[in-house]
Amino acid sequence: MSDHELTQAELFDVFSNARRRRTVQYLKQQGGHCELSSLVEQVAAWENDTDPDDVTRTQRRRVYISLYQTHLPMLEEHGIVDWDPDAHTIELLPSEEVFEPYLDRHLEGSRRWHLAYFGVTVLGAAIVAATWIAPISSAVVPIVVLALCLVVLAISLVQFVSRRSDLGLPIGRASH
Repeated sequence: MSDHELTQAELFDVFSNARRRRTVQYLKQQGGHCELSSLVEQVAAWENDTDPDDVTRTQRRRVYISLYQTHLPMLEEHGIVDWDPDAHTIELLPSEEVFEPYLDRHLEGSRRWHLAYFGVTVLGAAIVAATWIAPISSAVVPIVVLALCLVVLAISLVQFVSRRSDLGLPIGRASH
């Protein structure tokens, strides 16, 4: 285990590998500790974009070997986890705020912002099409355009705030 603060270069090196990022992400979701078997299942599921129950033996074995031989020892060497190879347990050490910016945020939650933006776009296109089919008063058009702009702005603000855990707002990212 490392006795010094990690430099930015060391953090980039450690978190340059997706399996190490996913390991820390999973540990955060599990409250800071887990068994190797559950970690292997989840990392293999993330890598293969499937449910942990659908991970094949080959996929699980590939992840297990690399975590056991390479990634967990490296995370332990840098003082990020406490890895017990005999008990097959991993514990996240309390410096998570230091490496938070290096983790894969898309693994935390599955808010589908693209659907909200798509919905507003479809609504806007429908309103524009409706004005061509049945012309409306020219005084109403600016109000409709302003309303659509405000909806897009509101969705953008909610998305921004939801991705910022440091704001401490109740709509911020959920911690698992």
